[in-house]
Amino acid sequence: MRYAFRLAEILGHTPDRRKRPGTIKSIVEHTGLDRHQVASLLKNEAKYIPLEALSRLCDYLIDQGYATADQLPGSLFSVQAENFWELLARRGDVEICVGVRQADGGNNPEHAWIVASDSVLIGELLNGVSTLGGAAKHAKSNASLPPGVEKVARDVPSPDRLQQTLVWSPAPGKSPESRARAEEVFEGFTLAQGDRALVCIGSVKSNPVVELVFADAFGCTPYVTEDDVDDTSARACPFFLRYRDLDPKPDSASAGTRLSKNEDAPHPGFYYEKDDGTWVWAGGSGKDTALVFYIFREPLGRLDMVLSGFSGRATRLLAKTLANRGDEFWPPVFESGGTQIGAYIVQYEDDPTTSSKDSLLQTYETAAAKITPLPAQAIARRLAKL
Repeated sequence: MRYAFRLAEILGHTPDRRKRPGTIKSIVEHTGLDRHQVASLLKNEAKYIPLEALSRLCDYLIDQGYATADQLPGSLFSVQAENFWELLARRGDVEICVGVRQADGGNNPEHAWIVASDSVLIGELLNGVSTLGGAAKHAKSNASLPPGVEKVARDVPSPDRLQQTLVWSPAPGKSPESRARAEEVFEGFTLAQGDRALVCIGSVKSNPVVELVFADAFGCTPYVTEDDVDDTSARACPFFLRYRDLDPKPDSASAGTRLSKNEDAPHPGFYYEKDDGTWVWAGGSGKDTALVFYIFREPLGRLDMVLSGFSGRATRLLAKTLANRGDEFWPPVFESGGTQIGAYIVQYEDDPTTSSKDSLLQTYETAAAKITPLPAQAIARRLAKL
């Protein structure tokens, strides 16, 4: 069992250089600890902490009203997740965000709707969080222990609160309303404190909060296209959603119709950058694709996640993949400075038998899935620019 140091989370300290309120200076002046040591503790990068330093930090937290004596030092430590579902389940609050659509010309909220495939994915997400992907019953009883070994109940994490948040999907003429609601939801999540997760269902075509997650992770300007950058190396995100010709095409830093001013993206679907800086299309003849992305800021206990199928079928298939193969989305592909990033493309073989209109009702649809972790170097290059 591994532990994380929660000082930044308790203080509400963000690693964003643009939003630091003098936390390090305040701690140093109160405790007399070395500035570099405090910075390391806030990033959860310290290899050890002397008892004297721990005592001074506890005094600081008590004096400043962040914690009471009976809560310390225990509240400064939390158990680190060991798999994909545990990463979600160990968050105190899990917020599931999904886009809501309306028929053309319809302004009556009673006529708003959520895509069926998104509903399937939400259901599997709730099941995975509450059962640890089916592993919770084994954790409770230590069922894997050999006969004769005493079985002791283990801690089975679960969120204190699960909630669903609705945002307007992008639609012609409604971008300001859609973006305003998305920014309200995302800002509320980022300003909150404590262990928390925001899970966005869908792509930028249906859920504008997805764009804000990517922009926050990679430092780009949301809702501003990068189709016209001079070179693909200038793109902020290491992955890219190429719209279909008939798709709605909201302006986006993570989606569009071209990789750059001089490089086309001829096929709809997901593209991603390789370690050598070239870009590759994740599609292919008879293939459908999905994206799993998460960024966990461990010192803050904050998890941002996007689960996105390129098509409705890919979204339903992703639900099944998460249920059966969730362990393959762990460990994260990139770790640095208390930040963990997981980014994976999932490719599905086409199945001509699913072309009927009733196929969307098959909530346990299956297909061969190839899970590809995105290159760590491509992610590192972009984070280095922040």
